[in-house]
Amino acid sequence: MYEPIRSKPVVHRGGVHHAEHDYPRRSRAEALDIQLAGHLSALLTLTDELGLEGPAERIAAQVTRLRGARPARAARHSAEDPAGLHRRAHDLAARALLVAASRADTTVAILAAERMDAHAAALDSVDLAGAH
Repeated sequence: MYEPIRSKPVVHRGGVHHAEHDYPRRSRAEALDIQLAGHLSALLTLTDELGLEGPAERIAAQVTRLRGARPARAARHSAEDPAGLHRRAHDLAARALLVAASRADTTVAILAAERMDAHAAALDSVDLAGAH
């Protein structure tokens, strides 16, 4: 059977003690910034694929603020069905909203909530159009 380790191992090599703080670590805030920038970058890609220029620029501005550099973008329109793109974008906006709330980034939280609403509305209109 498996028995859990009850104490941390201490490694000594050649008389040198390696403390757990010998390598750089990211703070929680830095880790959340990286995660949030990733979600927003993925959302930006879908927003570009949907051809939504205004929202894409707002998302790109937040990615730039978090990363310190403009994100790479390719203007293209996807051959994928719009409903699928809107569903994926809604999910990514929801993830971004959760991380933004966790790091108390009101600007991104508002942007993510707006994008969720916009994609939900777009899904409703696509579903209604498909039902007729």
